[in-house]
This record gives sequence, structure tokens and C-alpha cells, in this order.
Amino acid sequence: MTTIARTGSRLLGRGSGGPDRAFRIGSRAAALSVVVLLLALMALLVSSGSQALAQFGIVGFVTGITWDPVRDVYGALPYIIGTLASAAIAMIIATPIALLTAIYLAELAPRRVAVALTFTVELIAAIPSVVIGLWGVFVLTPFLRDTVETWLVSAFGGWLPIFGGPARGVSLFAAGVILAIMILPTIVSISREVIASVPDGQREAMFALGATRWEMVTKAVLPYARSGIIGAVILGLGRALGETMAVTMVIGNGSKIPSSVFDQAQTISSQIATTFSEAQAGIQTSSLIALGLVLLAVTLVLNAAARVLVARTAGSGGSAR
Repeated sequence: MTTIARTGSRLLGRGSGGPDRAFRIGSRAAALSVVVLLLALMALLVSSGSQALAQFGIVGFVTGITWDPVRDVYGALPYIIGTLASAAIAMIIATPIALLTAIYLAELAPRRVAVALTFTVELIAAIPSVVIGLWGVFVLTPFLRDTVETWLVSAFGGWLPIFGGPARGVSLFAAGVILAIMILPTIVSISREVIASVPDGQREAMFALGATRWEMVTKAVLPYARSGIIGAVILGLGRALGETMAVTMVIGNGSKIPSSVFDQAQTISSQIATTFSEAQAGIQTSSLIALGLVLLAVTLVLNAAARVLVARTAGSGGSAR
């Protein structure tokens, strides 16, 4: 390093030491505040739900199947299953559609078409959930009852219990479809950005080897973008687990464990939303807050597992280097 470069480096270090230190401290404080907020939220839920957890036990509360305010007996299992089942239906429907849409927008669509479709997809995310719920009640559920659900019951209901009838329209299946529509913009937008950020050299190398466009996408682009796509799916899953209003309006608010996707059910968030305002202070309110704690725990566990999957995918060559 020359004398001029060393002198400039020292002057720059002296002049920027204060702002750099302030930036480092501020960033660290912001990061810690997120952790503190999460721990405070968990502590509040544990404290407020401790009465229910102490009376029924953690295992008894989580595995209980009865929610009876008259007898003050509360179990969370039907709502846990409803939450996981509706989210699973949504992911099964939304993931392939979102991935194919993202591939089309990033790789195949003309620029004008891609811009218009991207704006349209992202616009869905701006629609309030209660509006989507109203559309689900008056348009989607009658359509599903008369077409898709009726066909599934007649085709598979006789030998697959999960498709057992009758077709009701307002059901767990309708909630899954609504959730799929609501998480599509998240998965599509992030996946499109990840796919578009794949270096052009990956594509050019495949074309130079004589690959078709399909082979280029499947063997060069998607493996490179795999970890980012999984991250997009994780964010969609988090949205599906916590959605409340639209699900409440179409799921039917049943209090039993669903044996079919066409049964009426209830998720944790919809149960809290529909009963908290009328809950009696004491064990009932504590049980509802304990339900919120269970939902937080389920979300954290699933996100942690997904993060591990992303790390393993990236570590095993999910993203090219």
C-alpha cells in the first residue's frame, strides 16, 4: 500500500469511526429488540394462559378434544388439526400453481405481459381478507359445493375417507382454497425474484450444451434458486397458519375433529376470533390465550423445521456457486 493510500485510509477511519459505531450499535439494538419483543409476547401468553395449562396440563390441553364452556372443559386438538389441515390443503394447491406462475413470469412471458401479470398477482395481496371472505361465502363455496366437492365425493369418497361426503361448500376444503388464493401472491412474488436473480451464465451454459428451454429451467435455474423458493413457501405457510377472518367465514366453525376435508371445522385463530369477545373471565379466557400460545409454538416449530430444510438444501448444493 502506498503512503497516500495509507494516509487516506487513516483519515477515512478517523472521520467515519463515530457514525460506524453508532450504526453498529443501532443495528444491534434493533435486532435485539425483535428478540425481546418475541420473548415478551411468549411470556405474556404463558402468564395469561397459565391457569388453563395448570388445570388441564400441557399435554392434556393439547390433546383434549372437548371444548365445553358450560362444563369448563377445554381441549385444543380439534383446532390444532383444523389449522394444520387447512394450511396443508392451501400449500398443496398453491405451491405448484405459484411455482409455475413464477417460472412463466421470469422466464417465458414477454416483458409487457410479465409486468401486467406481476402487478395483477401482487394486487391480490392488497385485497382485505374480509373482502376475500365475503367473496368466498357468496361465490366460492356454492361453486365448490356444486362442482369440485361433488365430483371429489363421487369419484373418491367411496374408498378414501378424507373425501367422504356430503359436499357442504362451507367446509375445511373451502378454507384451504381461500388460503391458497391468499398466499399465492407471496410465493409467486418471492419465487419470481429469486428465479430472475439467477445469473444469465447458468442459462447460457445450458443452451450452449444444446439444452431445451425446459431443460434449462429444470436443470439450471430451479436448482440454483431452490433454497429461495423454499423460503418463499415458508413465508406462505406462515401466512396460512395465522389467517383469521377469511377462514372464519368459510370453514363452518365446527368444534369436532374433522374426518373429511368436506367437514366443517375450526382453526386456532378462528376459534379465538369468534369466542374471545364473549368469553367469561377466568378459565375460558385463559384457555383461549393458551390456544394462542399453542399457535405460536406450532408456527415456531414449523418455521424452525423449514429453516433447517433450507440450510440443508443450500449446503447440499441447492444454490449453485
